Amino acid sequence: MAESIRSLYTLPTRRTKQLLEKAKLTENSFLIILAIVIGILGGFAAVGIRALIKEISAASFVGDGTLLENIINAPWYLKLGIPVAGGLLVGPIIHFFAKEAKGHGVPEVMQSIILKGGMIRPRVAFIKAIASAITIGTGGSVGREGPIIQIGASLGSTVGQLFKIPGKRLKTLVGCGAAAGIAAAFNAPIAGALFAAEILLMDFTVASFSPIVISSVMATVVSHSIEGNFAAFQVPSYELVSPYELGFYFLLGGLAGLTSFGFIKALYFSEDFFENKFNFPEYLKPAIGGLAIGGTAFIFPQVLGIGYESIGNALHGDLIWYVALILIFVKIIATSLTLGSGGSGGIFAPSLFMGAMLGVFFGSFAHQYFPEITASPGAYALVAMGGLVAGTTRAPITAIIIVFELTNDYNIILPLMIVCIMSTLISSKLSRESIYTLKLILRGINIRGGQELNVMESLMVKDVYTTKYDPIFANDNFNQVVNRIIRGKGPEFPVLEQRAEVLGFISIHDIKDYLFEKDSLQDLLIAADLSSNNFENLLPSDNCHVALDKMSRHDMEGLPVVDEKNPKKMIGMIWRKDILDEYQKEIERRELTYNLADGINQADAEKNVQFMQGYSITEIQPPKIFIGKSIKDLRVRSKYGVDVLSIKSHTKKSSEVNLIPNPNYVIKEGDTIVVAGEIRNINILKNVG
Repeated sequence: MAESIRSLYTLPTRRTKQLLEKAKLTENSFLIILAIVIGILGGFAAVGIRALIKEISAASFVGDGTLLENIINAPWYLKLGIPVAGGLLVGPIIHFFAKEAKGHGVPEVMQSIILKGGMIRPRVAFIKAIASAITIGTGGSVGREGPIIQIGASLGSTVGQLFKIPGKRLKTLVGCGAAAGIAAAFNAPIAGALFAAEILLMDFTVASFSPIVISSVMATVVSHSIEGNFAAFQVPSYELVSPYELGFYFLLGGLAGLTSFGFIKALYFSEDFFENKFNFPEYLKPAIGGLAIGGTAFIFPQVLGIGYESIGNALHGDLIWYVALILIFVKIIATSLTLGSGGSGGIFAPSLFMGAMLGVFFGSFAHQYFPEITASPGAYALVAMGGLVAGTTRAPITAIIIVFELTNDYNIILPLMIVCIMSTLISSKLSRESIYTLKLILRGINIRGGQELNVMESLMVKDVYTTKYDPIFANDNFNQVVNRIIRGKGPEFPVLEQRAEVLGFISIHDIKDYLFEKDSLQDLLIAADLSSNNFENLLPSDNCHVALDKMSRHDMEGLPVVDEKNPKKMIGMIWRKDILDEYQKEIERRELTYNLADGINQADAEKNVQFMQGYSITEIQPPKIFIGKSIKDLRVRSKYGVDVLSIKSHTKKSSEVNLIPNPNYVIKEGDTIVVAGEIRNINILKNVG
């Protein structure tokens, strides 16, 4: 029965199903058609934002030369004033119209996938395009690839929402849009598909990967048809001079990992400073960042904008090693200031820039002292570009494929693999999170363990522990201890003082060596002598992830739960087996109800869905006593016998849907809740005062 319900509601909602029936299409066929549409839209969006950036750059730094030459030749007041003007425009646009457009974009896409089932507001694509184009065009030290990814993802989500695609499929369409953006940005369709699968969805199944590949290809075709079959960089031919040269690439990979770590730390230090320590109007902070960037341009104009011209110079060996070394640190500072202050742009291009400079610096020394077995500095610049992308994003496969597609040269694969993997290993050793996931962690979104960890953190000890357990008292003699253990059911037994204070634990393993001397020891040993104090207490307010951590740390199958107000008083036991059983029930419940909740939250969906005899999913107004209280405090499941599946938060400007809401969410006036359970229990809840 549950399986049939699950398969039923993984199909699109009613309107979409009617379209499929009329067109005689399967769901997968329809998804492929949408992937083609999203790929085309993503391709046009990538071409459009590139053109917009070019026009704004040309209007900002007027001249007959290249952009870098125009920046160098610009008067001092323009170098200083134009980035400030860009910040003054971007700050209010983001603050008042779409705060999701702030920053480098990819974490926001990941957050929408994790928390909102792929739901992204349609306006994000437009605001992100405008804000990023202004930021980059006026000298912001960021890249265009991140914005293109977020714009593509927003387009994919918008198309999915238009056709009422359910959550799991909507995530795939978000991945299609992101893949289209990367593919069109780098002329790299394989890298685009891998980026979406490796970083955003973490899903390589055929059902998800096939539409992503289609979108990636279509975006590349659109980009080719408008701008030609271009390469993002003019790359010189590469040659591995000697097998001994691979040793240098191991060293370069280590340096790339260290640089990646430094970039991640600098970026989030800047964001923390501007968000939490710099007391200034939010919408004016990008102007402060622009002022700092403009000041930097007096000495190092190379760090303004995307920096592709400087990357080209590095690839062709036209940079002095000490200039390249300085530019690594200046670029880290400039990009951190731009994004930290609230500008809009990506970190792909800055990573490529830093990698190119690192490669020139390292390659200059390697080639100077070992000319017979090493390639030119430009070759090291090319490989190090992939190393920085891998170290910051923790996506070595995507980094390898991007650089490979830029060169179309198989000779680069071996050193590229070494540098990307080494960089990822070193960076991961120094910082557990990538430049994308760290932002989510700082927002309290833990994706490290995926769904499993998030479920464990949502299960509370107070909902799992039992008040029935087999205690042993501290003064019990050895015979009494043995008898209690034989009659008891648990693997471990708490030893209690008279006032229910936990003294320690005894297990069968603790007494087995004494059993042969039971008669002689019965009056000599008491429970207090045998107990082990190697344990930790748990509070009812702890979550089950904390409980399992403590059990693993002490190699125990259960731990005592103590009173919140009196931590010395034991009120129950929580067992590993009970946690895992409850976890499995929660996973099954979420799989069963996720798509049901997604369907009922669509604008035209029914307000009441009966999914089995006597059970219903219903949208209701929360009772007045719910207002101002969190879901966790209300204990809806235990008190009323129903589950809260999702919450619609309504404001004057928009509505936001929280699928599988956070237990700490506080219900507000005007919210609508979607609940599931027995119909009689739902009716009781409706009538609560």
